[in-house]
Amino acid sequence: MNRQGFTLTESVLVCAIISLLTAIVFPVLNTSRQKAQNILCESNIRQLNLAILMYANSNRESLPYGFVDSNTEPPGGFPGNLIYNKKGWWWFNYTGRFHSKAWKKKNILECPAKKLRDGSLKSNILCGNYGVNQSICKSFFAGGSDSNKEEFTNRPLTLIKVSRPGETLLIADSGYALINWWHATLTPPYPLNPMFIEDTSFVPGMEINSQKAVWPGQEDDALQGRHLNKTVNVGFVDGHIENVKADKLLVEKIGEQYKNLWPLWSPR
Repeated sequence: MNRQGFTLTESVLVCAIISLLTAIVFPVLNTSRQKAQNILCESNIRQLNLAILMYANSNRESLPYGFVDSNTEPPGGFPGNLIYNKKGWWWFNYTGRFHSKAWKKKNILECPAKKLRDGSLKSNILCGNYGVNQSICKSFFAGGSDSNKEEFTNRPLTLIKVSRPGETLLIADSGYALINWWHATLTPPYPLNPMFIEDTSFVPGMEINSQKAVWPGQEDDALQGRHLNKTVNVGFVDGHIENVKADKLLVEKIGEQYKNLWPLWSPR
């Protein structure tokens, strides 16, 4: 007489084996996915870093503006959400083939590992992707700028003015398209306004982010980080790329001085 079906013991055993395999395979798959995302992110950073340097080489060694306040639309239209983003040209609008409609596509300007819970932020190329160092790629505002933030405004630097290009950050994983060392310290010299999205920029995965105000919907990106072991991809002024611990970018306030060892935010 042939037996049909499984006994209870056999069914329980099969379920146990499936559960065990799931427990083993899923973390491996998740780690593999994160590694693949990191490789793609690193490739994006490398190409964008190169595009910025190519722009400088074609413009008397002058790096592009981080942002230029303007009512004239760049090719492809204004990036971002004009409800909470400034209207103007951004650093990627100056960088060759990436400047036109690239921000409308899920391509080189988008970090594949970003963690954004808000739909409007996910579709905004200025949020949760890559940011240039505003200490180098400075911004220009037609109506003048906040005197407390003059360090990050006026004309961008030329390459020759960056005395340690192999150690100085140019572009990195970032909470916003512009980032500077004030976003990497717990006590900046001038209070940052959490109502302005550019003031809530951050280095993903940095420990101090738990004590900072970030834009709603970016909490996971800020606190958990994007890549394995809370690392970020960084492009340097000399053109090389490194994957480093987010907390290496921390700027500490010691007395009245602000210091970070490496990578360097300040061009000098």
